[in-house]
Amino acid sequence: MKILVINAGSSSLKYQLIDMNGEVVLAKGNCERIGIDGRFTHKTHSGYTKKIDVVMHDHTAAFSQVTKALLSGEGKVIDSLTEISAVGHRIVQGGTKYDRSVLVTPEVVKDIDEYAELAPLHNKAHVQGINAATKAFGSDVPQVVVFDTAFHQTMPPKAYMFGIPYEYYEKYAVRRYGFHGTSHRYVSGRCFELLNKPNGEGTRVVSCHLGNGSSIAALKDGKVIDTTMGLTPLDGFIMGTRSGAVDPSVISFIMNKEGLNPKEMDEILNKKSGMLGISGVSSDDRDIVNAIEDGNERAKLAWDMRTYEIIKYIGGYIAALGGVDAIIFTAGIGENQPLLRKEILESLGYRGAKIDNEKNMAVRGTEAEITTPDSTVRAFVIPTNEELVIARDTMEIVSKL
Repeated sequence: MKILVINAGSSSLKYQLIDMNGEVVLAKGNCERIGIDGRFTHKTHSGYTKKIDVVMHDHTAAFSQVTKALLSGEGKVIDSLTEISAVGHRIVQGGTKYDRSVLVTPEVVKDIDEYAELAPLHNKAHVQGINAATKAFGSDVPQVVVFDTAFHQTMPPKAYMFGIPYEYYEKYAVRRYGFHGTSHRYVSGRCFELLNKPNGEGTRVVSCHLGNGSSIAALKDGKVIDTTMGLTPLDGFIMGTRSGAVDPSVISFIMNKEGLNPKEMDEILNKKSGMLGISGVSSDDRDIVNAIEDGNERAKLAWDMRTYEIIKYIGGYIAALGGVDAIIFTAGIGENQPLLRKEILESLGYRGAKIDNEKNMAVRGTEAEITTPDSTVRAFVIPTNEELVIARDTMEIVSKL
């Protein structure tokens, strides 16, 4: 069975075509700057790469580029679209209604669109991706949606409620939802295997998805009990351009001083804050490291703030879990930044965590255990694979049709 996995953003459409017989990625790529000037990248399992600038007015046009690349030219990997058995979509926000992946129906699409109020940049684009796939494949090819928020639906009310009047939860569903759920689900599942606890029973795990957008999740017995992101992906600790949690009065104070409206303030918190806002250098971790090496004090401050906040969250989750058996590092920074992992794990020395410095420094983008055999807390670097989770869920659901 071949499954096409789609991750549609507001101006992008990432894809992977996966042959589930061996779970081989036949091709993958990205349609960028949709509705602007357009850039298309296509890579195949054989090593072929194609990069072109092409105008794509909307997601339907982007989808046409994808199917054209899969079917023709040097990057061809299939002879006909009929070889694709199903399409799986990543959906950021599924609200409280969806705690698992589901088959696409008109009602599901309507719900995703309505939840766009909670994820305006993402859910609207996801609907466009679903509609574009329907135009390309017709209604006979099943489509499945996999929600980022679903994995976090096991959180208890004491963790997901905010300390605001309860009526806003009742009227507007204001609560903690959590994100990166598909990533946390994949790496925690792999961690349970490494711990010889296939279902996670009896385990206490802290999963750290550290990238330009970052979140941490606490899992007990294989289920999420808390996570750092909240109503939106803005909550938690500082990220590439996002502020993370701040005193709410800071927001109203700055708005009053600067004469900003909510949209302008949202722009500052989401796109001009975090590592970029503190360092004044970049949101990219590699640029921050280079600036630190050049003696940039603000870059060092940004690094120290992020490390400190991550350590605080991990410490809090250890308390909430009643201990910890394993720490997971994943995503771009988590998989490739040994210095950050070192600082975090050294802070857990009081818990008996002992880092293997030689192993840790050597690990970049590969799976490995980076603690010593006598460490009472095990730490793993586990590369995430959200697309594979989506493909597996899609295959499971359509196989029952």
